[in-house]
Amino acid sequence: MTNNTFDIQAIVPVNNDQLDAVSHATFYNPHEILGGHLGSGQYEGTCTIRVLRPKAQSVTIVTKDGETQSQPEHNGVFVAVVPAVKTDNGYSVPDYRIRTVAEDGTTSTQDDPYRYLPTVGDMDLYLFGEGRHERLWEAMGAHVKRYDDAMGSADGTEGGQVVGTAFTVWAPNAHAVRVVGDFNNWDGTAHAMRELGSSGVWELFVPGVQSGEIYKYHILNAYNNWEMKADPMERSHEIPPRTGSIVVESSHTWDDDEWMSKRAATDPHEGPMSIYEVHANSWRSDVHDYRQLADELVPYVLKLGYTHVEFMPLEEYPYSGSWGYQVTGYYAVDSRLGGPDDFKYLVDKFHQAGIGIIMDWVPAHFPKDAFALGRFDGTPLYEDPDPTRGEHPDWGTYIFNFGRREVRNFLVANACFWLDEYHIDGLRVDAVSSMLYLDYSREPGQWHPNKFGGRENLEAIDFIKEANATAYKNNPGIVMIAEESTAYPGVTAPTDQGGLGYGLKWNMGWMHDTLEYLHEQPINRKWHHDEITFSMVYAYSEHYVLPISHDEVVYGKGSLFGKMPGDDWQRYAGVRALFAYQWAHPGKNLSFMGNELAQYGEWDYNSQLDWNCLNWPDHRGVQDLVCDLNKLYVQSPALWSQDFTTDGFQWLTSDDSDHNVLSFMRIGKNGEQMVVVVNFSGTAWQEYQVPLPQGGRWREVLTTDDKKYGGSDIHNTDIEANAGAYHSRDWSTRITVPALGAVFLVPDNQ
Repeated sequence: MTNNTFDIQAIVPVNNDQLDAVSHATFYNPHEILGGHLGSGQYEGTCTIRVLRPKAQSVTIVTKDGETQSQPEHNGVFVAVVPAVKTDNGYSVPDYRIRTVAEDGTTSTQDDPYRYLPTVGDMDLYLFGEGRHERLWEAMGAHVKRYDDAMGSADGTEGGQVVGTAFTVWAPNAHAVRVVGDFNNWDGTAHAMRELGSSGVWELFVPGVQSGEIYKYHILNAYNNWEMKADPMERSHEIPPRTGSIVVESSHTWDDDEWMSKRAATDPHEGPMSIYEVHANSWRSDVHDYRQLADELVPYVLKLGYTHVEFMPLEEYPYSGSWGYQVTGYYAVDSRLGGPDDFKYLVDKFHQAGIGIIMDWVPAHFPKDAFALGRFDGTPLYEDPDPTRGEHPDWGTYIFNFGRREVRNFLVANACFWLDEYHIDGLRVDAVSSMLYLDYSREPGQWHPNKFGGRENLEAIDFIKEANATAYKNNPGIVMIAEESTAYPGVTAPTDQGGLGYGLKWNMGWMHDTLEYLHEQPINRKWHHDEITFSMVYAYSEHYVLPISHDEVVYGKGSLFGKMPGDDWQRYAGVRALFAYQWAHPGKNLSFMGNELAQYGEWDYNSQLDWNCLNWPDHRGVQDLVCDLNKLYVQSPALWSQDFTTDGFQWLTSDDSDHNVLSFMRIGKNGEQMVVVVNFSGTAWQEYQVPLPQGGRWREVLTTDDKKYGGSDIHNTDIEANAGAYHSRDWSTRITVPALGAVFLVPDNQ
């Protein structure tokens, strides 16, 4: 049935100013005007439907009972009155579609975004306003939704369903927000969003928009300027330098239930942790996406024997030269290697191989790119409005406003997002020191003390504690790791004891002192012996990871191989000795990709590792040593089960600077013993006396001087402990300690 007329008197009236604002898509609540609105009084049982179709020739409202020709009302707004639907409780707006004849005569039939209820609930808005929405990503951003609908739709319909995307964004100081994309030719006039109360959250469901669509928000900001912005909660992004957000609907089916169950029941801080740090975009130049990376990197890491991989940031970032440490899309995976499901595939494959995934997370600061978070609604929204707190002088970036509830919620939920949605097993938090101190990289007069007169950023400290506590609470078995370069107390102490609540902290002091010591010629190392032993003075002040990270093999610092003095043989041996010392030292360990190759050149993020060096036996020997060290490490609880207690370590000799030798014992929870002797001199010491904790026979389980690693093949056999006090021990033995080598010994009965 077609009905081309209606009673003009039945039209629900609208304020002219509001109608004009709607026609320009600048009204803060377009749903109040557009869509269906029930009549009252003598017009009960009718429904006024307004639609915005600028430059349309004609607009027809189609219901299951007929068609009604709309009348032009004001500046592209058309209005019609149709019968309402009788219900047990009165009347309701009928299901309808909009048929439009455009200026060029083409006809299209579309669903109406303005007939849908908000897709964000009151509880979501309340929790977000309070800063306590721990699953914020489920409420904000772009989400494909399906609604049962008997009438169906000309676009976005699957059987009896309407398919579309709900867009939700926080922009409290905006005057208006539109969603734009390919689906509306980047003209958001017909897709103005509504502000939900005083929350500052804007929302719109757009029927027909599905996964893969590119979109942005067109924001009339606080200064009445229109700006295009990517979605802060985007789940995927165009490959830089393009700046659009992408609607995502995941179809990945996880196959890591065994891993996740084990994770939830295991404390990773008490287990072995040997971490291979990776920059995903430069590991291999012939790997072009996450799925290829899974095929190549998973078996490689499995061969090397690492327990974990740590990826440098894989959140979306625009400038490749930042290596991911200047993030614009905190909820989007780096698009250079694929989309969200591709990355899930990679994580899944690692888990199926029994390897954990740690990812760098950068909540300290973000770049000023105009398309992203900076001045998002025209005001300092995500960033601190105080210029002495809101901008980082070294990095040219904005600093988050950690004292604002919604911003803190954005970041805390982001940590949980990666741990939950992507099954990430741990986050290594970058630049923690820059968050802790108000005077970080600032001169006197460039910062203001906190309310107590101190230099600590109290709001940032509260955020750190909340992020760690929430992450651990919601994701049992994960680990939070701090990259913190000062002596701030209690970084890994529990929050209920006044600590920051991290599980582990990078030991930057160990890294610096060890590399400085090894940079010296062996003949000079006796004068620097305290540098190689000093780490044990504070080894239990925090729960440490010993890192030899990407920061140490770039920007002219040289490769690990290049840091070593001497000829090539000495350099290879030096690298091998360093690895042995690192793996044996209390604390978890981390090494950057390429270190295991002893490659000549430093890391270049625009290239790849020097895989060709494996054509030479000395490089293969270092790689083989890493494999064997990891195997020995994982199989030896003495090397990890008491990393964070003095019960797990004893010096045997720490003062032999004349020989550049260290000897110590690692002890496991069940009494397992491992004696390690490291010779950092360029001379092999024969008949070198080593104190031992017990008598009987001992055996050499690994020496870095083995021929298969490129060494001189000095071995120790028939090792017998001899009675007699030596260095406060009742037993000792004499062995040959190879030049620039390390020897691992265990009791024969173990």
